[in-house]
Amino acid sequence: MIVSIAYFILYFSLFLVLLALLVLNRKSYTSKLPHQPHISILIAARNEEHTILRCLHAIEALDYPKHKMEVLLADDASTDSTRAVIDDFIRDKPHYTCITITQTLGKAKGKANALAHLAKIATSDYFFYTDADIAVPKEWVQAMLSEMKEGVGVVTGITTIAGNGFFAKLQAMDWLYALGLMQVVSDLGLRVTTMGNNMLLRRQAYEQVGGFESIDFSITEDIAIFNEVLKRGWGFRNIYSPHVLALSTPAPTFSAFLQQRRRWMRGSMHLPLYMAVIFILHSAYYPVLLPFFTYTSVGVMLTIFSIKLFLQSLYLHLCLRRLGRSARWYMYFFLELYLVISSIILILYFFLPIKTRWKGRKY
Repeated sequence: MIVSIAYFILYFSLFLVLLALLVLNRKSYTSKLPHQPHISILIAARNEEHTILRCLHAIEALDYPKHKMEVLLADDASTDSTRAVIDDFIRDKPHYTCITITQTLGKAKGKANALAHLAKIATSDYFFYTDADIAVPKEWVQAMLSEMKEGVGVVTGITTIAGNGFFAKLQAMDWLYALGLMQVVSDLGLRVTTMGNNMLLRRQAYEQVGGFESIDFSITEDIAIFNEVLKRGWGFRNIYSPHVLALSTPAPTFSAFLQQRRRWMRGSMHLPLYMAVIFILHSAYYPVLLPFFTYTSVGVMLTIFSIKLFLQSLYLHLCLRRLGRSARWYMYFFLELYLVISSIILILYFFLPIKTRWKGRKY
C-alpha cells in the first residue's frame, strides 16, 4: 500500500516535470545550410523486394544536389528479388552503387557487417543511414546536416509508422510518444539513444571507433556505435521535427512485431540509467498500483486512471502537434489499452528462452 502510494507520487511528479520540459524547453531547428557538402547514404537490404522501391523513390526525391551525394546499397545475401529490383532502379543513376555482401569484416555480423562494407567504399565525410523499409522526407539531408555542429559526431532524426490500419496507427502513436519522452531528456544535453534507420555519423567519429567491424557485436548495432562514438568525446543531437520524420512500414504480422520489439528491448539494456528509470516507471504503472486498487474504491481507481490518461494524452498531443500531425480523441484511449496489453505480452515474450529472429537470421 505504502509502496503504491510512493510510486504514484513519484510517477506523476516525474511526468509533470517531463511535460513542463516539453512545453518550456523546446528546441528550434533549421534546415538551412551555409554550404552543401558531399554526403553518402548507406542502406543495408536483406529480402526487401516489397519495400526497397519505396525507400529508393524517397531518396531520389531528396531536396539535395544529386552530384553531391552517393547512395550506397548492400544486398545482404537476399534470397528474394531484392538485388534485381535495385539493379533495375539504379541502372541509369550513376550516383547509386550496389554491392553484394559475401564476407565478414572483423566482429561485425548481419546488418552491421553490411554497413561496415559500405563505409569502406564511401567517399564523403558524412554517413547517412536509413533502412530499406523507410521513406525519408525530402528535407532530410539538409535538416540532419544543420545539427552537425563542430564537435558533434552523431545526429538522430525520428521515425514512425506509416499506414491507415488501426494497429499501424497505434504503433505510430507509440513510436512518437516514446521518442517524445526521449527528446525532452536529449534537449537537456543528456545522452539518450539513436536509431539506425534515421542517423547521421561524422566519418571522423566513425573511423575513430574503428567502424562496426571493431566494436563488440550487438543486435542493435546503431546503439552500440552511438555509445562508442560518445565515449570518444563526441557530441550528439536528437531532432524532433517534421523535416526529419521518416516513415517505416508497419510490422507485417504480430509475430514480426514481437520480434522487432524484443530486439529493441535488448537494445534498451544499453540505455543510460535515467532513461531506463523513466521507461520502467512508465511500464510498471499498473502492476505496481494493482494492490492499491484492491484496497480503494472504484471512484478513486477511475480517477487515477483518468489522470494518467489525460497527462499521457496531453503529452502525446503536443508531440504530434509539433510534427504537424494529429489523432482522433478516441485513439488516445485505445493507445492506453495497447500499451498495457503489449507491455505485458512483450515482458513475458522477452524472457522466453528463444533466440531473436531478424531478417531470417537468429541471434
